[in-house]
Amino acid sequence: MTDARLQDGFRAHQAGDLDKAERLYRDVLTADRSNFDALYLLGYVHLQRGQCEAAERRIGEALTINPRSVDASFNRARALMNLGRHMEALSCLDRAVSIRPGIPDLLLTRGNVLLALNRAAEALASYDEAIAAKPDFPEAWNNRGNALADLHRLDEALSSYERMLAARPSDVGALHHRALTLLELKRYEEAAHGFADVLKAQPAFPYARGNLLYSRLNACDWDGLERERGDISARLKAGERVVTPIQHAAFSSSLEDQLQAARIWAADKYPAAETLWREEAYRNDRIRVAYLSADFHSHATAALMAGVFEHHDRERFQTVAMSFGPDDGSDMRARLVAAFDSFVDVRDKSDGEVAALLRQRKVDIAVDLKGYTQDARPGILAHRAAPLQVGYLGFPGTMGVDYIDYIIADRTVIPAGHEPFYSEKIAYLPDTYQANDAKRRISQSALARRDLGLPEEAFVFCCFNNNFKIMPAIFAIWMELLAAVEGSVLWLLQDNAAAARNLQREAAARGIAPERLIFAQRTNLDAHLARHRLADLFLDTLPYNAHTSASDALWAGLPVVTCLGETFAGRVAASLSRAVGLPELVTESLGDYEALALRLARDPAMLSALKAKLAHNRATHPLFDTARFTRNLEAAYIVMLERHRQTLPPAHFALSDLAPSADGGAASLA
Repeated sequence: MTDARLQDGFRAHQAGDLDKAERLYRDVLTADRSNFDALYLLGYVHLQRGQCEAAERRIGEALTINPRSVDASFNRARALMNLGRHMEALSCLDRAVSIRPGIPDLLLTRGNVLLALNRAAEALASYDEAIAAKPDFPEAWNNRGNALADLHRLDEALSSYERMLAARPSDVGALHHRALTLLELKRYEEAAHGFADVLKAQPAFPYARGNLLYSRLNACDWDGLERERGDISARLKAGERVVTPIQHAAFSSSLEDQLQAARIWAADKYPAAETLWREEAYRNDRIRVAYLSADFHSHATAALMAGVFEHHDRERFQTVAMSFGPDDGSDMRARLVAAFDSFVDVRDKSDGEVAALLRQRKVDIAVDLKGYTQDARPGILAHRAAPLQVGYLGFPGTMGVDYIDYIIADRTVIPAGHEPFYSEKIAYLPDTYQANDAKRRISQSALARRDLGLPEEAFVFCCFNNNFKIMPAIFAIWMELLAAVEGSVLWLLQDNAAAARNLQREAAARGIAPERLIFAQRTNLDAHLARHRLADLFLDTLPYNAHTSASDALWAGLPVVTCLGETFAGRVAASLSRAVGLPELVTESLGDYEALALRLARDPAMLSALKAKLAHNRATHPLFDTARFTRNLEAAYIVMLERHRQTLPPAHFALSDLAPSADGGAASLA
């Protein structure tokens, strides 16, 4: 650095006078366009100002002169990361690490890039290298926890966050990561305390308030619930990042608030990215449909959808699975792999890379089966990877984004008048929106009530919904039913010890002996379906209904009493009951819900007749007719694609409103 102007610029730079430094660096470059130091330092000024495109360009020019500069490679990588160009950033960091191995900050940043690329195992190795070089490195311990969390190695992730917090006890980000891990470990009471600590440190910390309430709901801790609901609603209206959409659906009956929660979450986490589809007209010989999910294994979504994948018309449709979840080696995984024309494991690919694959394959319709549920990756479709992008099944609500064109629904879950609360156009199926697999096996093992801790002669009410769906108003009705039906019991899912303890305490407070609440452990699907036959009546929840749980009960022959809610999540069981020909089990008020459940418990002949009707309808009505459902779903895809080929924008449509085609579908391709 022999040029006096360069030295003066460097001193100004060190003093924080970026304007003067930039002017002097540019003076140097006027005289010598290939001066490495001036190019690099000018690029660094741009980086400090957040001018990442200019920074990347200038530092890139400097690297053509001195490609072995580790500092230049590192800072160009930082600029590229901010621009979302993570593969290029990784290339820069790999080069820097090859020149100077063992530098902790380089290894940390390399791990961060790998994590952004969804390559968590490689990120973990990079963090471990950083820690080996610098054991007292809090940021590396924290980010190591993030990588382990992505790999679902949750206990190890928790230990890493503890190491971070040992060095920095008040670090709010680490406190939040630790609480999130406790939540995923189902240590709900500890998670709630953790989120409370986050809010004490930073009252507006994004999503901590929603996470706190959700943790407490999972533990069935309802203290202050109405106050928290109101507070979260007010904060949503103010545009705050307060709750995730899927958590909000658990306790909200407001369509307006749910749309707002989705918009805020999407804008924060999954904004529209660079468009990959350039409006080319695909003319594939078959309609190419790609299904995107993390659940192509033993999972509730797979249990519902497996039959649909198998029933697709292979002469008209070519199906692709984009799987970003684990391979559990199960029979279901093998069945799903066989069901698709192409099954692609994209766990280790970034959202952009998966989107590019969809584009390369000329996919006509990309169907996201996750929405905003756990392990979802909406960022893939944020790249507009296909001409038509559809949300279906996994998430019961709107995504709140422009890049999802349609949501699959029916007239029950999204009735007339609800359309303004959905950013998508609505494709209405004629029977029910929910797929079901008619091949689901029910264990034939002989089960007796005593085997599962149930009284032999008592009336057994049951609800196998997740514990977070149980709300005080519904629970109060359940206790009234137990009080009114002598000797009856309530059979619930044992999700966590805290919930069981709190529910038993709530029962006692209402004058019901705690032992009249009996808890069922989780088990495999065959056995779970079989044990429904030991219950007498399924009681649904509100504002979030039974979804797959309702299908399970109806498939096993157990009637479901439900109450029609205000939102998609609160109307699913009604959709299913109507599709199986039992609309009489759908009530429209909690008073009617309680009265119907009590009448059925007291009238064995009426209940027996309902069960006989369900047994008959299971084989004759649309709910479990997988082939019929698949034809309807395909007809919806055809309508979407025909509109697209006619250069018409997406629009609401109902298959039942369309004239049938000659082959029985609602529409046909031109």
